[in-house]
Amino acid sequence: MAGSGARRPWWVVPALAVAVVASARCGAASGPGPDGPADRAATSAATPSATAPSPAPSPASPSSPSPSSTSAPVYDPAQYAAAVRTYAERAGISARLLMAILYNESYKPHDPELERAWQRHKPGASFGIANMHRAAFDDTKRGRDFAGRRWEELPDDRDLAVEAAAWHLHDLAARLPSGVSGPYDKDELLALGYNAGAGNMLAFARGVPPGSQAASYVGRLRANWAKSGEAVRT
Repeated sequence: MAGSGARRPWWVVPALAVAVVASARCGAASGPGPDGPADRAATSAATPSATAPSPAPSPASPSSPSPSSTSAPVYDPAQYAAAVRTYAERAGISARLLMAILYNESYKPHDPELERAWQRHKPGASFGIANMHRAAFDDTKRGRDFAGRRWEELPDDRDLAVEAAAWHLHDLAARLPSGVSGPYDKDELLALGYNAGAGNMLAFARGVPPGSQAASYVGRLRANWAKSGEAVRT
């Protein structure tokens, strides 16, 4: 998560974020959205037991939408392989690394409405498929082709999110010393910088061990490395 320091888990609060979206869509009388844990629990509780007869559906009544029909489309970073290759080449960084960052940052739903609802609850939250924070985006865009763009556009413009992430990695690479110590290679250090910030990246490059969250980020990067290479292969 660019410019965030150690990433805080998104998954501890999805029910609240979905509830915010549901409230905006349906008003205060509505419960959490169809993807929320509360709805799944309610559905389970309402399901007839094996011993109770199930009433036949009425052909005259329209069926209720399933959770899958109302949830956000499935997001796969590989769908943006062309943009990743283009912007990685322009920024002079590894396309495979940029794709692996997108996979690392795909841990939460990337639905524009959901992201904005959560950001209203937590103003310091990140935006877009590359999970960039406002300060990181505003610092990265200076002097670039997208200097006139706004951070608030990231949820709706995924190409812009990829472009900004590529140049942010470029700027992090410019700060790495020529000689590094410790167990991490250049790409891993850049990923650590993307997740934990440039200052921490430089400390890790000197051999300072990362904390558990940063170490976990590298672990996920390594797990995503093979499929990231496949995704950007032309």
